Amino acid sequence: MDQQLKIPKRILSGLLSSLSAGVVPRVGAPYIAMGRSEEISALANDLDEISEGGSKTRLIIGKYGSGKSFLLQLLRGYALERGFVCADCDLSPERRICGRAGSGLATYKELMKNLATKTSPDGGGLPGLISKWLDKLSSSIAAQGLVPDSPAFDAAFEQQVFLIASQMEGQVGGFDFGKVLLRYYKASKEGNEERCSACLRWFRGEYPTKTEAKAALGISSVVNDENWFDYIKLFALFVHQIGYAGFLLFIDECVNLYKIANRLSRESNYEKLLTMYNDSLQGRSPYLGLFFGGTPAFLEDPHRGLYSYEALKSRLSDGRIAASGGYRNLMGPIIRLKRMSDNELLALCHRVTDLHSQYHGAKARITEEQQEQKAAAPEPNPPAEPPPTAQPEPAQPTPEDIAREKAQEAQRIEEEQIARAAQEELEARRQEAERIAQERARAEEIERMRQEAIEPKRLAAKKKSASLRNVLPSRQNERKRNVRPKKPVVRKPRVWPKKHVKLRKPKRPKKSAVPLKPKQSESLKS
Repeated sequence: MDQQLKIPKRILSGLLSSLSAGVVPRVGAPYIAMGRSEEISALANDLDEISEGGSKTRLIIGKYGSGKSFLLQLLRGYALERGFVCADCDLSPERRICGRAGSGLATYKELMKNLATKTSPDGGGLPGLISKWLDKLSSSIAAQGLVPDSPAFDAAFEQQVFLIASQMEGQVGGFDFGKVLLRYYKASKEGNEERCSACLRWFRGEYPTKTEAKAALGISSVVNDENWFDYIKLFALFVHQIGYAGFLLFIDECVNLYKIANRLSRESNYEKLLTMYNDSLQGRSPYLGLFFGGTPAFLEDPHRGLYSYEALKSRLSDGRIAASGGYRNLMGPIIRLKRMSDNELLALCHRVTDLHSQYHGAKARITEEQQEQKAAAPEPNPPAEPPPTAQPEPAQPTPEDIAREKAQEAQRIEEEQIARAAQEELEARRQEAERIAQERARAEEIERMRQEAIEPKRLAAKKKSASLRNVLPSRQNERKRNVRPKKPVVRKPRVWPKKHVKLRKPKRPKKSAVPLKPKQSESLKS
């Protein structure tokens, strides 16, 4: 390594720790980059197109250990230096491009968590991104001669924020995105940290339901598994409007999509990937770059890979000229990585040795000249092989060996018979299942033909019943019209007497206490 090149100790420590652990370093990757000049040149051209308003989708394909993850991190560091906003994540069984139960949203959350800029390359750059935009906007308004905290300054500031928000209203979800930006501006102006934190939570997709988002911010939409890529496109447009070159996504370990056992779930992820690819080619995602890393099986497997989905195969497969002539098409969507040459591996070893020497303050025991001489020196002749010794005659088998061999042979024959019987049973079950399936299909066909035969009769009966329902009410009305109306019943009014005379009963005579004589009683009776 050149003695004039000085690497900060923090970066050098992280770089050597990553190399010793066998993982790709997030910082300091350009210091150990060797070879890959053609691939890096093609990817650098993609960054130029993205910064001019275009969009790109690339698939970095290589075997395990070929350097695809390192190339993605190298491109990420190069893009941060050129003023891009980058986000990276690794797919897993819990993080997919499309899925239910929050697996698609988990990918979005991981991307927002690892959002990086030049000033915050390790991730977590979303609050700094928005704050930097507001500070930059304040500086530009103050340069016009307006005094901060004055009514004219606040009006101009709010007008600029409204301008940024209105330019995104034409996109899917742009209206709510602009409303959250305005709420963040007003909350930061008022010093309301709780409201600012709520806005950042919405940008990160941390609101599970619309009810919670509406209660906190008055926004009736949230980021979910289905629409997260629409908000990625909004972020790309937003970062360009606030002064960045574009927005880049680096999604590695796409082989986890290939490992999905469920065919419907796997194809839904491929459909989402196709949608992202089409949006990139058709110019519907300006200032956005998508870079995926995967293995050859993830791409070329005819049963579970991307080539199993015919729409993706027609777009990603190499042309006949490149396939027959062995040419590399670096302008296409796929970049296939090859093994590094021996000279490149030797230069990488020298570079790592120099990094260790610089970090520990020691000198290498073997200089580069000695290493080169060792590599260029011819290999010594191998020592002469000793003459072959006479092979002893094989010993005659004993009766115990013969008996053991016979027992092993009998056991082998028995195992073959058992395996053959099991195979025959499986074949019989398969034939029985096929027979049952054929009978079921035949019965369904007969039932279908029967239904087709009786369908005209059923329709005719239905029409006849409908006509009868339409005729019967009219006949009933005719009968009602022919019936002679009844005469009205005239009730005579009830005449009440003017006075009611209450008749009194005559009073009975009182019984005398003296008993009467018989003659008197008879006279009285008479």
